[in-house]
Amino acid sequence: MTRRVSINPRVSAVGGSTIRALHARRGQRSIDLGMGEPTLRPDVAHFEAASRWVAQHGCRYSSNAGEPELRAAIAEHYAYPALNRAENVCITTGSQEAVYVAMKTLLDPAHDEVLLVEPAFPVYGKIAEIEGIPVRRVVLEPEDDFAFDAERIIASIGPKTRMLVLCSPCNPTGRIIGTESVRRIAGDLGRRSGPPVYVLHDEIYREQRYVDDLGAFGNVYPWTIAVNSLSKSNALTGLRLGWAIGPAEVMPAIVKMHGWTTSCASTFAQRVAIEIFRTGALPAQREWYAAQREAVVELAREARFDFVVPEGAFYLCLNVHAADSLAFCHDLIDEHDVIAVPGSVFAASMEGWIRTSFVSPLDQISEGYRRIASLAALVAPA
Repeated sequence: MTRRVSINPRVSAVGGSTIRALHARRGQRSIDLGMGEPTLRPDVAHFEAASRWVAQHGCRYSSNAGEPELRAAIAEHYAYPALNRAENVCITTGSQEAVYVAMKTLLDPAHDEVLLVEPAFPVYGKIAEIEGIPVRRVVLEPEDDFAFDAERIIASIGPKTRMLVLCSPCNPTGRIIGTESVRRIAGDLGRRSGPPVYVLHDEIYREQRYVDDLGAFGNVYPWTIAVNSLSKSNALTGLRLGWAIGPAEVMPAIVKMHGWTTSCASTFAQRVAIEIFRTGALPAQREWYAAQREAVVELAREARFDFVVPEGAFYLCLNVHAADSLAFCHDLIDEHDVIAVPGSVFAASMEGWIRTSFVSPLDQISEGYRRIASLAALVAPA
């Protein structure tokens, strides 16, 4: 007899990852411009140092919040004025757990809503949906090259908004919010009465930046939750080591929720992270990404694409003028063996666009762009 199983309806209602589903279709000879996965190799010296430490001390639990040495190193490295102590840091199992724990801890589904700046990686909205948190969206437009618009963001804040979520440098567009825009938004939030509106600033692509003006809410707004990890900066996606930096008033609750979620982050991963911060290796791969970005921009120009010049991250978004970007990406796999991500995954305003990752070798990217251009020419409006 088959028994009917019971599943949380909110989990059932939230779809799986389109990005992962497309990636799963990759063949051995596919040109992969899809996943946000660095292809560089990590520095094994950090692992060797961590192994020596484990050989002497074992690999036991850390405290829920993480090793004090690592928390202090992170706080000192970023030096956000109101968030610069070890007590302001919680070490998490990747930045995605940091996002989840922060939203779970700080938002009351019965009274609060989150304002999401799109285009955006889908995880923020998915977490809110699963937790029953209402989502308000402010959508950046292709006519403005998806630039962050401080006035539009401020105008979108509602009476129930208790968290503003944005990613800068942005996945998918590569746009960066500037210092003046950060100050304008922070100033408006600071003048509002009632409970604070938190700003969850996802900084995971902070080390892949190609312009000087990098706005950081942690520098000017005390109710910032800054999340980051080693995944993109040091090609350590599989290490699953991230962190949340936040105000002292809320960190005990965040640490408590983190403790109930994963107990603590991997002690070995924390030792690797300690070595990276101790040796100043966090930006070690930045120059490679900067050179790669310059070359890929030229490839996109040569292929005559309409595209957004990335100011950060390692994505270049192409306007392929498709009526259905998801169908376009499936056809791209079926007919040309190229993996890319449909813009519709990130925002309604990105329909007709695709996101390409530029971590692959340049000859593969060049061939991938040639194939994308070939398909785009077939679907472009007359």
